[in-house]
Amino acid sequence: MSSMDQTMKFNVKAEGEETSSGDILLKVHEALLEKDYNPINQIVGYLLSGDPAYIPRHNNARSLIRKKERDELIEELVRFYLQHNKEQR
Repeated sequence: MSSMDQTMKFNVKAEGEETSSGDILLKVHEALLEKDYNPINQIVGYLLSGDPAYIPRHNNARSLIRKKERDELIEELVRFYLQHNKEQR
């Protein structure tokens, strides 16, 4: 069988794919603190509404947070919470 008869795999790593949801949340948190916003309120506002205006453009935070779907960010938050709180019970 020649190589022309075989299916080749081609994987393209999407831009931003190497950045985890956790890393994104931490970087956005830092940008919000630098701009003197309440990070929890602003991130929750974004996650609930999908409105990127809750996140400043400072340090590219708005573009960064939009690289992940909101459900992926929420999943990361729930996973982290459960992993770190089940040990305390």
